[in-house]
Amino acid sequence: MATTKSAGTVKTGRDSKPKYLGVKVYAGQRVKNGDIIVRQRGSKIMPGKNVKKGRDDTLYSLKEGVVKYSTVRKSCFDGKQKRMKVVTVVC
Repeated sequence: MATTKSAGTVKTGRDSKPKYLGVKVYAGQRVKNGDIIVRQRGSKIMPGKNVKKGRDDTLYSLKEGVVKYSTVRKSCFDGKQKRMKVVTVVC
C-alpha cells in the first residue's frame, strides 16, 4: 500500500495550437503576387479573378493589385439560387 496518493492522468490535458484563420487583407488594400488574402476552412469565400484557392482552402493573389470583395448569385445543382462571396484582385 502506498503512503502517498499518486497523481492520476488527465484525459483533457492537451490542447491544439491556434490556426489563425480569417481575412488577412481587406477591401481596398494592395497585395503583391502570392500574398495570402483569406485563411479559411471550407469554401466560405470563393476565388475570383487573379485569385487562386490552395489545397487547404486558403485564397492567395496571383497578381499585384487591389483587393475587391463582392457577392454573386450561383445556381446549385437542384436549381436553387445561393449567394456567394467572391474576392478578386483588380490590377
